Amino acid sequence: MNPAYPAVADRAGHRCEYCHAPEATFNFRLEVEHILPTTRGGRQGLENLALSCRACNLFKSDAVTAIDSLSGKSVRLFDPRVDRWQEHFGPTIHGEIIGLTETGRASVERLRFNTPGQIAARLLWMTFGLFP
Repeated sequence: MNPAYPAVADRAGHRCEYCHAPEATFNFRLEVEHILPTTRGGRQGLENLALSCRACNLFKSDAVTAIDSLSGKSVRLFDPRVDRWQEHFGPTIHGEIIGLTETGRASVERLRFNTPGQIAARLLWMTFGLFP
């Protein structure tokens, strides 16, 4: 386990800081990931660490930008240390996460928030009051 996990998980409220998946619904702890990857000069400090579900961590990989599907521009990905989730994303009654801004849309696409499995899980979480 990453030694920073307790501090990062507490700060994140034990949910993925990208897709907001609740850690309590998994049978293992979420991962500590680097917002700015170390391969791109990111540091090890808490200010550069986020709690991430496995899917978001894998799909984000070492990316820091992605294409906004509406404008076609390359924009930065959501950064949980400087961005407010509610300003960039909005859940719908159908379990999808909608990008509200260029950063939100690019992050939804790059991190693949709306796969059929994720939507199905989100609908269950919503039923039990665990999402958003």
